[in-house]
Amino acid sequence: MASFAGLSHVNALETKHAGLEAQLRDEMNRPVPDAATIQALKKRKLRLKEEIQRI
Repeated sequence: MASFAGLSHVNALETKHAGLEAQLRDEMNRPVPDAATIQALKKRKLRLKEEIQRI
């Protein structure tokens, strides 16, 4: 069973992941989305998802 600290860490990562999702959605809804920003946000989001899965 995961420790409280482990669960807290997962919750923090999930919160960051949701924040990146919101930033990504905002960027994609701009009149002229910045492709480099979108790519960077997607990479950060994927890294967080992978980290969550490893825990």
